[in-house]
Amino acid sequence: MILLKRYKRLNKLIYLLIISIFIFSASSCKNRDDVFDKHFVHSVYIWLKNPDNKEDRKKFEVALDKFLKTSKYAKTNFVGIPAGTDREVVDNTYTYAIIVTFSSKEEQDLYQKEDAHLLFIEEASSLWNKVQIYDTIKVE
Repeated sequence: MILLKRYKRLNKLIYLLIISIFIFSASSCKNRDDVFDKHFVHSVYIWLKNPDNKEDRKKFEVALDKFLKTSKYAKTNFVGIPAGTDREVVDNTYTYAIIVTFSSKEEQDLYQKEDAHLLFIEEASSLWNKVQIYDTIKVE
């Protein structure tokens, strides 16, 4: 009888622990900073001078990671490489794509002058030979 009561108590504790973990996980996934902001999208395509050079790529990625982690204005970001889709209308010649979102054009303007962005350009610009940018705003 005593063992049965302890077993039931242990089951309740395990059940409560599982529920607590689930609630904590679900609430942490709803972090507003991770929501794609559709107000202003800044798409940057970069062609490295030596795209096959592992050291150059590593140097670029370290500078980029530092920049994206310290930017005061970039709400969300995505860093990618060409997907290898082979169609006439697809340009796969770039080395990196960086997509950053902002709440407004004004925030994007501030981002252009912020120390983190300027430091990234200083650290990484010697590694690239072309940058193409597409800025877009939401259709109302």
